[in-house]
Amino acid sequence: MDANSAGASLAPLSLVVSCEEIHKMAFPADIKNAMRDCILKLLWAKKDIISFFKSNGCTSQDIAILGNYSELNRAAIIDNMFERLSSKPDGGLGQFRAMLHTLINWSHFDSYYFEKLRKLNKEEAIRSIQHLKQLQEIRDHKIKEQRKKRQQHEKLAQTPQKTLEELKEEHLALIQGSLPSNKRGYALEKILLELSKISGLEITEPFRVNGEQIDGAIKFDGEHYIVEAKWQDRESSNEPVYQFAGKIEGKMYGRGIFVSINGFSPYVVRSLTSGKAIKTIFVDGGDLIMVFEGFLSFSELIDKKVKAAQTQGLIYIDAITGKSKIE
Repeated sequence: MDANSAGASLAPLSLVVSCEEIHKMAFPADIKNAMRDCILKLLWAKKDIISFFKSNGCTSQDIAILGNYSELNRAAIIDNMFERLSSKPDGGLGQFRAMLHTLINWSHFDSYYFEKLRKLNKEEAIRSIQHLKQLQEIRDHKIKEQRKKRQQHEKLAQTPQKTLEELKEEHLALIQGSLPSNKRGYALEKILLELSKISGLEITEPFRVNGEQIDGAIKFDGEHYIVEAKWQDRESSNEPVYQFAGKIEGKMYGRGIFVSINGFSPYVVRSLTSGKAIKTIFVDGGDLIMVFEGFLSFSELIDKKVKAAQTQGLIYIDAITGKSKIE
């Protein structure tokens, strides 16, 4: 996509929703407060509270932040540990889940503290556990509903909104100048993503990561390919190709599909393959016309391009004949 038509920074739809879901639903304040209340009503001795934390995944480093915990009151011990866990990159998700599971399934009421010393009240403890269970059930219901909505949203996002014939007409209109040159790259990007949907390929919407604009990605044969779309003459595509190669290098097993409507110069093709690991395949306007005309699907086009790259070291071929497009 052209730099000046990139638009607002976007992230993959499924990633946005799932991160928001985790942030909102992982451990709401009411559940943490109910867990705190449960611990106070179930455990009296400070050493037992510490043992509870240890048995639910809290590390020695976590425990160390309490310092000389004998000088703290019971509530402060819990509050300090909860604060420590919440400050972790994962929000202490594993430890909080383990503690929650332990508390809602609690069945041991130490007779020494509940009956002999009467420091704790069994009825109050049971009510606290039941309240926590209710909150957990509400939380589980919300998560299930959000997951259902997310799946419906993702399914819709992967469903083609246009037919192949409609995309063909849009592409021909772009060739005829229906949009200014600085907006054609963005329009081409949307056409490519729709072509991918029609072929049943999983797509990722355009997004920005670490300052890089990514025009989108498609999943083909179990691998994710970053897509770059350009509408310019072939010599002008040289520098963007090198920049794109840099984007691919910074990804795990990075692979890319670079689409340049007016093709690629022999120089850039050779420079990208000579003595280097091949990670990018090239697609031009002629290739897309073959897809629009029904000679092959977009998925078949990619398959032929990938096969040529993996078996012959060719990244720019005619998908019909299999021959290289440069001398």
